[in-house]
Amino acid sequence: MPVPVLMSRGRRHVSSAAEQEAVQDPAGRAVEPGRPPGRAAPVTVRPEIPESTGVAAGTGLTAAPGAVRAAPRAPVVWPGAPMPLGARFRVGPDGVAGTNFALWAGGAEAVEVCLFEADGTETRCALTELTHEIWHGFLPGVRPGQRYGYRVHGRWDPWTGARWNAAKLLLDPYARAVDGDFTLPPEVYGHMRDWPDQHVADTVRDERDSAPYVPKGVVVHDDDDWVEDRRPKTPWADSVIYELHVRGFTRLHPDIPPELRGTYAGLAHPAAIGHLTRLGVTAVELLPVHQFAHEDHLLRRGLHNYWGYNSIGYFAPHAGYSASGTAGQQVGEFKRMVRALHGAGIEVILDVVYNHTAEAGELGPTLSLRGIDNRGHYRLQHDPRRYADYTGCGNTLHVVQPQVLRLITDSLRYWVTEMGVDGFRFDLAAALARSMHDVDMLSPFLAVIAQDPVLRRVKLIAEPWDVGNGGYQVGAFPPLWTEWNDRYRDAVRDFWRGALPDVRDLGYRLTGSSDLYAWGGRRPYASVNFVTAHDGFTLRDLVSYEHKHNEANGEGNRDGTNDNRAWNCGAEGESDDPEINALRRRQLRNLLTTLLLSTGVPMLVAGDEMGRTQGGNNNAYCQDNETGWLDWSLLEQPEWRELTELTARVLKLRQSHPVLRRRAFFSGRAQAPDGLRDLAWFARDGREMTEGDWYAPAATLGLYLSGRDIPGRDARGEPVTDDSFLAVLHAGADPVAFELPGAPWAERYELVLDTSREDQAEPPGTVLAGGAELTVPARSVLLLRVAA
Repeated sequence: MPVPVLMSRGRRHVSSAAEQEAVQDPAGRAVEPGRPPGRAAPVTVRPEIPESTGVAAGTGLTAAPGAVRAAPRAPVVWPGAPMPLGARFRVGPDGVAGTNFALWAGGAEAVEVCLFEADGTETRCALTELTHEIWHGFLPGVRPGQRYGYRVHGRWDPWTGARWNAAKLLLDPYARAVDGDFTLPPEVYGHMRDWPDQHVADTVRDERDSAPYVPKGVVVHDDDDWVEDRRPKTPWADSVIYELHVRGFTRLHPDIPPELRGTYAGLAHPAAIGHLTRLGVTAVELLPVHQFAHEDHLLRRGLHNYWGYNSIGYFAPHAGYSASGTAGQQVGEFKRMVRALHGAGIEVILDVVYNHTAEAGELGPTLSLRGIDNRGHYRLQHDPRRYADYTGCGNTLHVVQPQVLRLITDSLRYWVTEMGVDGFRFDLAAALARSMHDVDMLSPFLAVIAQDPVLRRVKLIAEPWDVGNGGYQVGAFPPLWTEWNDRYRDAVRDFWRGALPDVRDLGYRLTGSSDLYAWGGRRPYASVNFVTAHDGFTLRDLVSYEHKHNEANGEGNRDGTNDNRAWNCGAEGESDDPEINALRRRQLRNLLTTLLLSTGVPMLVAGDEMGRTQGGNNNAYCQDNETGWLDWSLLEQPEWRELTELTARVLKLRQSHPVLRRRAFFSGRAQAPDGLRDLAWFARDGREMTEGDWYAPAATLGLYLSGRDIPGRDARGEPVTDDSFLAVLHAGADPVAFELPGAPWAERYELVLDTSREDQAEPPGTVLAGGAELTVPARSVLLLRVAA
């Protein structure tokens, strides 16, 4: 076996002359210089030839019945290199430009890389080199833009977990671009999908060729007009996250050109970025942009996976969001989007789904990893026909396996170093932290992340649960991680709907959740505070509906959670009652203000600031329509424009005052020479709360945030000092009297925020004396600044 030629893994910013010449060759394919006359080209098969297949002579491969016959000629494949994995355009031996293909397929018997022309012509080339379970070869003349896939040969033995089927064209897990749609006809299944006895259908091999029906990987040139940009590098404590969907955020925006709506280019448009900067957010958290597929049950109902939590290509930007093309152009378009956001001071965080893939369970399609090496990529049950499912999506990636861990970490590093992103939110992160079966905070995945010099420096957010036993892990992730804090969500929702039995839990949630995160050197920004997320009701629906209305999903309203913790303010759904609508708007102001004044990292959902509704659908994962898209016409209505202005004003207040975005937990002890504590809690009568007050039901709560001698130093090493504030939260249905704490807490207060007011363009500005009695309007938040 020839010794493979090793390649440098370092990133090159300037192409060699040979690479540039090959990329720019207008003929469509580079020709190998010095090729001996009469040297055979790779074998070519044409889909229209209705013969049983063969494979190039001398390869030792047997073809799947029903596939297309290949001419018996030896393909031109040089040994190439086993690393890096994937398809990498480069200059090979003797200065010849081409593409190196490398695929991990540990248990396979043989591997072919298949090249496709625009008319569907397929050229199969056997990869005969095998180094450390990696099949590899260099194909001279294969250039960027080439569409390709793999056929992997091996045993069909589902009873032992072996599901190789060379009739199925497989997507390269390292493909950097994907061209084509996933339509999921019967031919893309490794088994006979429509077998009469479904109990054994997954054991009956389907010999039909899937190539005409599946997307192909695309060879992408590494350089691709990308230049380094300036990352915002916003500190965690100063961050405000804005969760959005690339398509949904831009699809109906009137100021974005129609041809750019719903795309990466649309999100990079000044009209889209302008809204983000006016609002004051510091990071966008994009719902999945890895290449994903649609589930069969949705396609059968005429629906599509909208959210994208069904990944199949961990290196490829989802082609459906590209305005410029899908033959590799989507890569450059994504990079330009990142550059534009960075230029506005906005970081880009990706919601990533490494816990499962779009291949589902044993009755799912064979698109990539299942056909490459099923046992090497997925967690299987004691019965290897079945998949361990900790995700609720049919399968779970076996992250303990070295090749799977490498796939994930290579993907993460690629998105940071090549695509420019600033962090990741890990869907169902507890599934990634499982060693064998149990969640293990010393698991290989978490250990590798902790020592990786690239990944440990970016923002890492865990959705700290999965659906398996012991999967709920809020507060348990290592210090490097920040977590979605669903306990914050539940406590705030319950307080404002009057359902908290006492206020102990709320006190922790408003001040950074020290009960969950004050260990191991973690800080308040370990908590991502949120009231809504893509899962569940929008904020407007949270105050308009108490029950889900998911009929449009086609599942009989059975999907989606029933635990909404919502209050409809007196009527289910949209109402023409002005009092109900006024109350709902007030509740929206209360929820948003509470979120943005709480210690920790706030996360807003796109559209909540302008009253977006999904009509009560709390699981709009398949609503790629007006239900899921942002309705920008809401900003033309005064009441929703005012809500947006309030959100921007509170965010500006937050960014102006370090006491509202502390880097250290409150101690409850004196931090200044005058003996005042950094945090104090007050009851309605102006006295400090006692232990008994915490255990009693309460609708009114006052918290004093001291800006004196805040722990830590600023960028210049100077002590951090700020104004002090008193926040009064009142969830009761009637106004109440609240006695303002007097000296030494404050001599005077200035009222800077009152959510009972419809007009939020300007602060109230009212000045009150310490010790005075203040009337707190029903269901409202008051924020008072201690005046000098």
